[in-house]
Amino acid sequence: MAKQNVAEMFVDILVRAGVRRLYGVVGDSLNPVVDAIRRTPSIDWVQVRHEEVAAFAAGAEAQITGGLAACAGSCGPGNLHLINGLYDAHRSMAPVLALASQIPSSEIGLGYFQETHPDQLFRECSHYSELISNPQQMPRLLHTAIQHAVGRRGVSVVSLPGDIASQPAPEKTAGTALVTSRPTVRPGDAEIDALVRMIDEAERVTLFCGSGTAGAHAEVMQFAERVKAPVGHALRGKEWIQYDNPYDVGMSGLLGYGAAYEATHECDLLILLGTDFPYNAFLPDDVKIVQVDVRPEHLGRRSRLDLAVWGDVRETLRCVIPRIRAKSNRRFLDKMLKKHADALEGVVRAYTRKVEKHVPIHPEYVASVIDELADEDAVFTVDTGMCNVWAARYLTPNGRRRIIGSFSHGSMANALPQAIGAQFTDRDRQVVSLSGDGGFSMLMGDFLTLVQYDLPVKVIVFDNSSLGMVELEMLVAGLPSYGTTNKNPDFAAIARAAGAYGVRVEKPKHLAGALKDAFKHKGPALVDVVTDPNALSIPPKISADMVTGFALSASKIVLDGGVGRMLQMARSNLRNVPRL
Repeated sequence: MAKQNVAEMFVDILVRAGVRRLYGVVGDSLNPVVDAIRRTPSIDWVQVRHEEVAAFAAGAEAQITGGLAACAGSCGPGNLHLINGLYDAHRSMAPVLALASQIPSSEIGLGYFQETHPDQLFRECSHYSELISNPQQMPRLLHTAIQHAVGRRGVSVVSLPGDIASQPAPEKTAGTALVTSRPTVRPGDAEIDALVRMIDEAERVTLFCGSGTAGAHAEVMQFAERVKAPVGHALRGKEWIQYDNPYDVGMSGLLGYGAAYEATHECDLLILLGTDFPYNAFLPDDVKIVQVDVRPEHLGRRSRLDLAVWGDVRETLRCVIPRIRAKSNRRFLDKMLKKHADALEGVVRAYTRKVEKHVPIHPEYVASVIDELADEDAVFTVDTGMCNVWAARYLTPNGRRRIIGSFSHGSMANALPQAIGAQFTDRDRQVVSLSGDGGFSMLMGDFLTLVQYDLPVKVIVFDNSSLGMVELEMLVAGLPSYGTTNKNPDFAAIARAAGAYGVRVEKPKHLAGALKDAFKHKGPALVDVVTDPNALSIPPKISADMVTGFALSASKIVLDGGVGRMLQMARSNLRNVPRL
């Protein structure tokens, strides 16, 4: 029996850690590892067209399964392309192991062809990034990298020179048990005692929830009922907390809607549950605030805290619920629920009714029809920008659906690559990519990956021929839009030329039928929907500075001869502007 080399041992350890595929693009320094995968039936090599896609796909797989996923890039430019997707995975707390293959070990530091130093380059977007410089080092270093990725929920990077990958593996290696799940973290007794006192003393309690409430839906609902608290959420908390929630008051932040903003500002105790909500301008500064988070570095970095509680949300609430006094006064809760209902009726649903004849198609209407037709356990991947807004406001979670996006890193072009990783976890589960035309065209080459592997991903392109969110940012800043227009092809025709199903929709009456046909199609499908470029997202709370900026940009557009466009914009958004 031939002696195992380092690459083969590397692959064996990945398999033991639960990795079932490695996403990447082949290259000479990666060849020993790819060849080892070729000969290992329990793991697959997934050939993508761009390494950035490999990292996004691995991050999405990790978020779907909760386990370790992996990607790889060849030396120099190859692994450097991974960096954007790895940043996203790391900030999404997705356990990903990245293999950054390296130039020959004897040439490192000598300006060799394609030389970079990945062990240094990836340190900011990883918990662990190290170079294997000796075969004896590999097993322990890879084990350590896996423990960091799984235990701390994020990225680990292992740099491996191709010549070392080809060398004989160490003969005697101790079998090391690998971490496969995280422990629960219970707060200290002093923090629990203090939290109970603050809840009992408060008259109006609001809960604001993030992705840290995953797995704690029942406890959050029980807690909300006991203290009669409205429950708002951040975008990353939507899929975990919005469904089956009679206390829901919507979402706060730049993409927000409903009464979440009012609920967080009119309470006398705000409890942040598992959220690292980045927009401190939307958080109050004149109420008591408690934050519960399993990652202590998140505590207090967004707002002033009256109490910091280090612990899992579910475990914390299990400790607190039996000890607090039940509240009977629902006045504050009912007031917030009424405000939320009014907001939904007057703003969020405005574009989904009586729009059958509106051309170009309202993007809100597209999102609402997708929500209605998609499977009950569908996975939605969502591009950054306006697609985030439509997904946040119109996709309905139910405890079985998943909504994945670049919600912390905010990268363009994430939806298609993430859909690839999500679909590989289960070919029979519906995966729908909500892609903006700007994001889709940025990494459009990997639509060919769907075709190559016959992945049945459904790509819905919101084709408004513009970078809509950037345009809104310019308007709010008092600037006329510039450099935001895209001259797009017929994306459906490109899909058909690639060998996939493709259809273009320009009229609302054709939308539902086109989506139904695409969803029924057995393989990859693309629906290119021409949408209204004048539909803008309006935050639930508009500041005077925002209004001034918007008015200033409007006047500049008018002075530049764009009055027709401003009229169209006013008509598109009149019902979507909250009263000041």
